[in-house]
Amino acid sequence: MKKIFPHLTQILSYFFVLLFCYAAVSKVLDFENFTVQLAQSPLLSAYAGIISYTVIIVEIVTVIILCFPQTRLWGLYASLGLMAGFTIYIYLILYYSDFVPCSCGGILEKLGWTEHLIFNIGCIIIALLAISSFYQRKQISLLKPLFYSALLIIMSTSIVILLFITSEHIIKKENNFTRRFLLHPVLEDKTFDLGMNSYYFAGLDGGKIYLGNVTAPLLLTTVDTSFVNLRSVKVDLDRENYPFRSLQLQVKDSNYYLYDGSIPVIFRGTLGNTIAHTISYRDAFFTQLVILDSSYFAIRTQSSHNRQYMLAALNLQQNPKLQMHPSILKKQIDGVFDSDGKLVTANNSSEILYAYTYRNEFIVLDQRLTILKKLHTIDTTTVAKIQTRRLSDGTHKMSAPPLKVNGAIAANHNLLFIHSNLKGKHESSQMWKKASVIDIYRTDEQEYVGSFYVDKQGESALSYMIADDRYLYVLIRNDLKRYRFREPISKYFKAGNAENLIQSRQKLINLKKK
Repeated sequence: MKKIFPHLTQILSYFFVLLFCYAAVSKVLDFENFTVQLAQSPLLSAYAGIISYTVIIVEIVTVIILCFPQTRLWGLYASLGLMAGFTIYIYLILYYSDFVPCSCGGILEKLGWTEHLIFNIGCIIIALLAISSFYQRKQISLLKPLFYSALLIIMSTSIVILLFITSEHIIKKENNFTRRFLLHPVLEDKTFDLGMNSYYFAGLDGGKIYLGNVTAPLLLTTVDTSFVNLRSVKVDLDRENYPFRSLQLQVKDSNYYLYDGSIPVIFRGTLGNTIAHTISYRDAFFTQLVILDSSYFAIRTQSSHNRQYMLAALNLQQNPKLQMHPSILKKQIDGVFDSDGKLVTANNSSEILYAYTYRNEFIVLDQRLTILKKLHTIDTTTVAKIQTRRLSDGTHKMSAPPLKVNGAIAANHNLLFIHSNLKGKHESSQMWKKASVIDIYRTDEQEYVGSFYVDKQGESALSYMIADDRYLYVLIRNDLKRYRFREPISKYFKAGNAENLIQSRQKLINLKKK
């Protein structure tokens, strides 16, 4: 032992040389994967690009100065600072992050996060022992190095905590287009072969999924949510001699609706009865429609003056029936393609949502079409990247391929699911070839919740999706797929159910007072 003690500092220094040398080299050799792992960290996502370079440089510099006797003490202090930073990082992952990601790779890839924490604490002890040994060999008091060591540990941990706090704010509130893929937020558990790829979602209610069919618009198809039974019925219209262009189907509560905004006409029928009656004819032309009540609808229409898109409320029990809201959709270029988007209602909520197709924005409205929130997606396309021409007849045509930002959308309670068309920072090109990316946002405030993948079928991505409290349902080619929500997502719906219960009780109290 007496022979080893004079060389203890040197021996322990070489331990850190081997550790950091291997760590730095493994990161350099697999730099893309290292950057992607940092981008998926629940703590440091926003700084993945900077930190990926900084950590490698600091590790290499530490290895170099540890190799020379003149600078070895500085190397040991650097080792202590690094290990303290790594330790607090793992502690925050385990106890304060939204989710615990998969274990990192490298020399300790077989260890879990708890084992990593124990290993790092051991390395801190080794670094302190090496520093103490250095001063003892020179017969210098240990008070000074202990003070420096404590100060360095506090500084290192404070830096990591500060990065964590600011990264969380950037990712959730001021995202710089860095996605955070949640840890197993959905689990694919069932698939149903529909036999054709022309279906779309018409509704979801009472344990049943309702499907419309583009090639057979009068066909109402029902699949139970357990994916056991499929049933199709043909709807008979009380009048069929219209020049239909795009007859669409929706189901809400106990009714189904067929409509074509180019006629324009709306039919309504009762589930269980195959005859649908005309309830609106030539009241308003529209390109999209969502059902708010049996005679009350939100529509997207076009101005008769400049052909620009706008939203409107169609109430068949009022006079006038149509109430235009021209100020909701904002023109950027032509007022048509630049304001194109998808209009939906949120399941288990009274909210109406409109997500722009070519820019990073979605609008949350109440049933009177009053704007509640204007929120943004995490990509940076604030202005639609399109080129259009206005023809002599007043119509607009695309003159170049556009940059599509948002695809299919679905909403449940206070969460919005968006099929994104843009790849974010530090994302794998291989995964984008194999899967579609679904981004999740809150609709009650500006917050990006996270993302997850939905596997493609060959080169075919999902075409439609719809959600309830338990599942996300998607249509991909011929298949209807069911994904079960897990805790990273389902916890938001539990909160939503509690809020709905409180609101229902309050309404009952108010009713009793009256």
